[in-house]
Amino acid sequence: MTSVEQTALVAAADRLAAAEATKTPCAPVRDLIGSEDLDAAYRVQERNIAARLAAGRTVIGRKVGLTSPAVQRQLGVNQPDFGVLLDDFDCTDDAAVDFGRLLQPRIEAEVGFVLSADIDEAITAEQAPAYVTRVFAAFEIVDSRIANWDISFADTVADNASSGLFVLGDSLPVSEAPDLTRVVMSMTVAGEQVSSGRGSDCLGSPWEAMAWLANMSRTYGSPLRAGEVILSGALGPVVTVTAGTTYDAEISEIGRVTATFTA
Repeated sequence: MTSVEQTALVAAADRLAAAEATKTPCAPVRDLIGSEDLDAAYRVQERNIAARLAAGRTVIGRKVGLTSPAVQRQLGVNQPDFGVLLDDFDCTDDAAVDFGRLLQPRIEAEVGFVLSADIDEAITAEQAPAYVTRVFAAFEIVDSRIANWDISFADTVADNASSGLFVLGDSLPVSEAPDLTRVVMSMTVAGEQVSSGRGSDCLGSPWEAMAWLANMSRTYGSPLRAGEVILSGALGPVVTVTAGTTYDAEISEIGRVTATFTA
């Protein structure tokens, strides 16, 4: 359990919520909750998610962050985290992603899942496919309410694992899914490669990431549920988003995902 005072947790949550509301990045919250206190950070995350739910939003899934060694090096952390996906994060059917909704977005290509069943018990990576109905090529558009992405591990956890928006692309039934450790990802802009990686770059396998998420979510009292979207984590380095730009990614044997941002 965290030893951080409730007043500090509230202040951290309020700082992040104000940054989101005003679209003005804020100072890190580690001065309030410390840099490494996971329990405090997840309590801040839960507080702001609860406020969004009270305002009418709905949980539609979860995401794993910081799974790729390349991304961990980029952000100076050494372990994964998780966040909550709300209904207004889903831009799959949008003609273009509204750049104005974001503060300082970056984009990453990853494998997504839709769950076929609740996960109420501890699972392994080998068991994870039994809980999935479809496998997707996906983009997560990560964002940070914290100025200049100046984040410690606790900062990003508190900020809902730096969640922003997401786009789901091509998919196939889990029964037809390839060996996810061996899929190859290439992200391009106007035909030029800007990021690349493999399934094994995501905690060894996107199935490992999903099992980690399922087990951590149970630990924090919020088990994964049937129908939820799961974003399993980046397969390669994140790329800074430029307004008016189209990003394409191909994940071998799964398919393609595209996101265009408004100018």
